[in-house]
Amino acid sequence: MPDDPRPEHWLEDLAPGMRFATGEMEVTEAAIAAFAGEWDPQPFHTDPAGGGGSVFGGMVASGWHTAAITMRLVVREGLRIGGGLVGLGVEDLRWGPVRPGDRLRVEGEVVEVRTSRSRPDRGIARVRLVTLNQRGEEAQHLVCAILVPRRP
Repeated sequence: MPDDPRPEHWLEDLAPGMRFATGEMEVTEAAIAAFAGEWDPQPFHTDPAGGGGSVFGGMVASGWHTAAITMRLVVREGLRIGGGLVGLGVEDLRWGPVRPGDRLRVEGEVVEVRTSRSRPDRGIARVRLVTLNQRGEEAQHLVCAILVPRRP
C-alpha cells in the first residue's frame, strides 16, 4: 500500500514481546455464504437454515474465511514488514465459530526473532496472531513464521 503511514519494520526492529492490534471487521451472512460457496461449500457455511442441524446450531464462517479475514486485517492494519509479509509456515492453528454479525479483530505478538544461518541478509520471526470477536472470544489462534529482511 503506497500511502501507508505505518512505519516499515526490518529484522533489527523486531523483538520478542512486541505487540500490535488491528481494528474490527464485521462478518456478514452474505460474505460467509459467498466465501463458502466458492471455497468450502458445506451447508453450515452456505445456508443459514442448513446450519441449524449441525454441531454449530446455525450458520458459521469457514475457518479458511476466518484465516483470510485475519490476513486482511494484519496486512492493512498490523505489523508492517519491509518487503511485505512473506509467510513461511503456520503452526498451532485453531478455530472457534464465527457467526454472522461477529466483529473480528487481531492481536499479535512477536514471540521469536532470529537471523537466518544461511542468508544473513534476512531472518525469521515467529508471530502469534489471535483473532477475537466482539466478546473477546477466540475465533482463531495461530503462530506463523515470516521472512523478514534486514534493513537495506
